[in-house]
Amino acid sequence: MNRRTFVSSIAVAGAAVATGSRLFASDSKPRLRVGVIGCGWYGGVNLAIFQRNLPVHVVSLCDPNSNKLANLAKQAAETQQEVPATFADYREMLAHSPLDVVIVTTPDHWHALPAIAAMQAGADLYLEKPIGHDVIEGEALVTAARKYGRVVQVNTQRRSNPLYAEAREKFITSGRLGTVGLAETYSYLPGRPTGLIPDAAVPAHLDYELWTGPATMIPFNERLEVRGWRSWMEFGNGQIGDLGVHMLDKVRWLLGLGWPLSVQSTGGILADKPPYSSTISDTQRSVFHYPDLEVSWEHRTWGVSPVPQRHWSDQWGARLVGTGGTLNMTMLEYVFTPAGGGPREGRHMLSKNGDLENIDFNRTGNIYAEVEKNHLNDFLKARETRGRPVADIEQGHISSAMCSLANLSLELGRPIAYDPASRTVPGDTEATARLAHPYRAPWVHPTPENV
Repeated sequence: MNRRTFVSSIAVAGAAVATGSRLFASDSKPRLRVGVIGCGWYGGVNLAIFQRNLPVHVVSLCDPNSNKLANLAKQAAETQQEVPATFADYREMLAHSPLDVVIVTTPDHWHALPAIAAMQAGADLYLEKPIGHDVIEGEALVTAARKYGRVVQVNTQRRSNPLYAEAREKFITSGRLGTVGLAETYSYLPGRPTGLIPDAAVPAHLDYELWTGPATMIPFNERLEVRGWRSWMEFGNGQIGDLGVHMLDKVRWLLGLGWPLSVQSTGGILADKPPYSSTISDTQRSVFHYPDLEVSWEHRTWGVSPVPQRHWSDQWGARLVGTGGTLNMTMLEYVFTPAGGGPREGRHMLSKNGDLENIDFNRTGNIYAEVEKNHLNDFLKARETRGRPVADIEQGHISSAMCSLANLSLELGRPIAYDPASRTVPGDTEATARLAHPYRAPWVHPTPENV
């Protein structure tokens, strides 16, 4: 089972989860009015999480791809016996009918504008990571959430995984890990296409002009339609923005970290020799500097992994190195190795005995559905209290901006020291100017001043 198969399986997890949490649901309360912007792979996953765990009325769906619209409309109707209204343009969808919650699961370059518009229309937000395509989009999203009083849950769901909360309590809060001087995050998963990808005719069911929106227009190819858009920096944030944002956010949450002092990133396209089409790096190492602590990200989509592999999830994780030992956390387990010797301690979510042995990888899809449910429930509680959820937009912004700043450092070939108070890179006018991507007309880049 690969990562995409695993995540997709969450949408069809077992009946126990499907009939489990009905938080805040009662016959006297109206169903939650939900709209979805971005109806591809993860749009379906997120909508299934909502429909499984509470009564919702899926009012409207939006995507410039009519095939994806039809598929998600069918999924929604199977649960509520009513076909949602469908739209190609998110502005028309938001003007159609009031919504309580909007789920935004578009490609990265389309996160900011629909999310801000949804908040302006009065909806709370369930927003995919990274929250935007550049740093200033993130600043605008935070400003909009506070200005309009919206609850925004970013789908960095590791914060809702009890496995990591348990590891934090046992080894970090207790002091057993000691002083942490290094946090290493990593991925050795494949995920970047190599070689040339031929251009193709735009299919009749896709409005490619609208799909591209504010981003740089490039020739269409079939990968763009089938989840392959992450292979282009024009639309995504590379491996660090796709995978690294989860691990960096997890480390920040575990250690209580805010903004780094600076970031320096090296790497590039080192293994895939020209000619090639993908514009994301196949190799990247980024170091985020904090007082008395370095946090790093490393990915390599080629070659042999330095991490022994039993399962693909072993290749994607975070490692905290302290004076008392090392705590390694992958998607499904944590392992603590004492510095002075002694047996390893830990737990694997798929262990039959709750330890590190007797692991049944066939249970992968079902077990993680509980984490998704926890994250949704946290969002619902925040909506009830009008408080801030565990993955509030500000936290999502910091983690997402770290990835954007790392990519900018890689492009410019120098360290970047971002100042969130001034929203600049002091002393570096070029870097400051590139904190916001240029938008294609007629789209206007959001800023904290224009939301």
